[in-house]
Amino acid sequence: MNTPAETPQTLLTIDNHVATITLNRPEKLNALTLQMLDELEEMAGRLEQERAVRVIILTGAGERAFCVGADITAWSALEPLDMWRRWVRHGHRVFARIARLPQPVIAALNGYTFGGGLELALAADLRLAAEHVALAMPEVKIGTAPGWGGTQRLPQIIGPARAKQMIFTGQRVTAAVAAQWGLINEVTPQESLLDRAHDLAAEIAQNAPLSVQMAKQMIDSGLGDNVSMTLEALVGALAASSEDGREGVASFREKRSPRFENR
Repeated sequence: MNTPAETPQTLLTIDNHVATITLNRPEKLNALTLQMLDELEEMAGRLEQERAVRVIILTGAGERAFCVGADITAWSALEPLDMWRRWVRHGHRVFARIARLPQPVIAALNGYTFGGGLELALAADLRLAAEHVALAMPEVKIGTAPGWGGTQRLPQIIGPARAKQMIFTGQRVTAAVAAQWGLINEVTPQESLLDRAHDLAAEIAQNAPLSVQMAKQMIDSGLGDNVSMTLEALVGALAASSEDGREGVASFREKRSPRFENR
């Protein structure tokens, strides 16, 4: 007997050069489950290979929440080792994969952005927020701590003192304050949030995609992310495109000694 397929909890649409990922549990304020993490990882894997996609928008379904974090019912039932193996490690891997997508990622925050939801937004390159949005790292209020990169990405963006204030108190920050702190790029009315996200995505998408993607990689490596991979990728591509690089490949295929000319 076949097991019925699970109802997707995230949605992926592609329109021309822009992909949109939507967290789709509005009745649960888009709280993250293991299924959602699996789906996000699958989508990231697909988008890594989608050369036609130049920009990605990440948002939540409904008007109340972008994402209120990890579904407490889901993770509180796990044994400690399963929490380590399946929850924390999995979330870290998925968020890192989203952060390292070659295309710029724009998070359009349409409502509450708490805990793991804020950590997911931090994995994006740019963040737009509706005027009424509140953001928080409330983990200390339930006896835990940020578990999906918040203690690392948040200080990079707003500085350690403000990050500590948010994490130590668990208090909510308004979209206006978050914009002053550099956590949010722009604040817009709720009704125009997705329009503004698409306008920004279209503006980016009309530029040379390889230039945009290489600029993203260099900025991120300057912040300490995958420095060796960035250097090796850029140097490898440059060397392969040189005359000596082409001569090396040709000589290998023709089974002869190469004639390098230092150019």
